[in-house]
Order: sequence, then structure tokens, then C-alpha cells
Amino acid sequence: MMSMLPVHRRTHSLFPELSDWLAGFPTIQNVRPFVEGRLLPVEDEMSDGKYLVRAEMPGLDPDKDVSVTVRDGVLTIKAERSERQETKGRSEFSYGSFVRSVALPAGAEEDDIAASYNKGILTISVPIAEVAAPAEKHIAIKPSS
Repeated sequence: MMSMLPVHRRTHSLFPELSDWLAGFPTIQNVRPFVEGRLLPVEDEMSDGKYLVRAEMPGLDPDKDVSVTVRDGVLTIKAERSERQETKGRSEFSYGSFVRSVALPAGAEEDDIAASYNKGILTISVPIAEVAAPAEKHIAIKPSS
């Protein structure tokens, strides 16, 4: 008596399976976008006569990967990261960049800006001089002809 075991047949298509197409790519767990997939939030606040800007930048080397510039009242933070990993004869590269600009408040003393990096947090301190409010100017209204 013959047993009735099911027979599995694989159909052959002109097009390969999606999994066959993606076999050479790294898995989602191995793809690590810039800074571990997190956005780099920037926070700002006024405190004790200083304008403070903080940016989360974990895993970056501030000497190599981060640049802080100021020009015409605009503070710009740039970060760039690239990483190479080799595993089992395969190389993977991950890289990304980030640019964020913020307008400095009136009275910002651009020559005295200081920046520090501690435990993945970039902190930029901008001293603010007291600025007198501009005087109100009266505009004469002329009759139209």
C-alpha cells in the first residue's frame, strides 16, 4: 500500500522571489543610519544673560566630526559621520550628515561664543549684551494729491 504523503513542488517563475533579490543586501538590523537612527534634536533657551543651544550628538568625535560656525547673526552646526565595518569578508559603510542653523537673538556677542561637548551633548553658549529698545519714530502722513 502506498502512503499518501503530500508532494511539495516549487513552481518556477520567470521572476525570482523577492527574498532572492534581497539576499545580497544587509538585514534591517545591520543597517544603521546616521547616529543610530535618531534625529539630532536641537534645543535652545535663554539663561542668565546667555543664549544656550544644545544638540544631541552621541557617538561623534567633536574634533573630527563636528563644526560650529557663526556668520551674520546665524549659528550653524554641521556634523558628519562615516563608519566602516568588516564582518565575514564583507564591508559595510554607514555615513550621514547633519546641518542645522539658528538665528542668534539681538545683542549676541559673536566673538565670545563658547562650545563644549560632554556625554554626547554639544552645548553652545552665546553671551547676550543688553540692547536698548529702538526709539519709536514718528512718520508724518502727507496728503495725497
